[in-house]
Amino acid sequence: MSLDLADLTPDQVLDGGDLDCGSGLVLLIREHMMKTPAGGVLEMRSSEPTVADDLPPWCRMAGHEFLGSLPGQGSRVTRYFVRRGQGPAAVAENQELAKDKERAKGYEWRLRTRSSGSLKSTVYCRNFSFDVGQSASFEEKDRHPSAVEYLLGALSADLCTAFATSCARAGLAMDDVEITARGRLVNVLAQMGLEQGDPSFAAIEVKCFASTLDDEARAKEVWEKTVAASPLAATLAKATELTLKFAVV
Repeated sequence: MSLDLADLTPDQVLDGGDLDCGSGLVLLIREHMMKTPAGGVLEMRSSEPTVADDLPPWCRMAGHEFLGSLPGQGSRVTRYFVRRGQGPAAVAENQELAKDKERAKGYEWRLRTRSSGSLKSTVYCRNFSFDVGQSASFEEKDRHPSAVEYLLGALSADLCTAFATSCARAGLAMDDVEITARGRLVNVLAQMGLEQGDPSFAAIEVKCFASTLDDEARAKEVWEKTVAASPLAATLAKATELTLKFAVV
């Protein structure tokens, strides 16, 4: 007798948004699988196409049963159904979850940087490399972004990507997300070696503009949770005046 997924009532539901299996989705699945009774079913919703290929083999290795998938709400969303296993592989998988969490907490990002020309250094990390110009620049046009611009860009990209992903996981439809970032130094002349003084950031202002017809209050709640979970926002808030604003447009 074949299983009718449309009539199935899952024990747990996880919205994976647009995360792929290499971006923390597997940890989320394992965490929710722990909350699913043995023999019970987890429904995982995802808008990431690669999950269709990656999830079934992971289930086999982890000792769980991949039951199949159904189209979800929206053209990009798919509903995947996994039955929690009860065999040795599933037991071992559950025991490894705590170890993997500890390994994740202790993970250290590493990169190396070399001087690679006049007013330029090249940064190498994982399979990427990118060029960085001088610490700060007033030129209207330049060969490479400055270090200050990379810092502001990293902060805004961190928040922009995380917010869009969190909205997808929360089932909020976002037409567009745009973030602007502005920063000024206490004394840029100190950075240039022209004066004694403080070269640190005096203030950073970030504005998020979310284009959506969905619930504005829920969107703002997701934004606040995104900010709270941002490693860059949390770090910079300890070092300078960090102002964060949110608007639905």
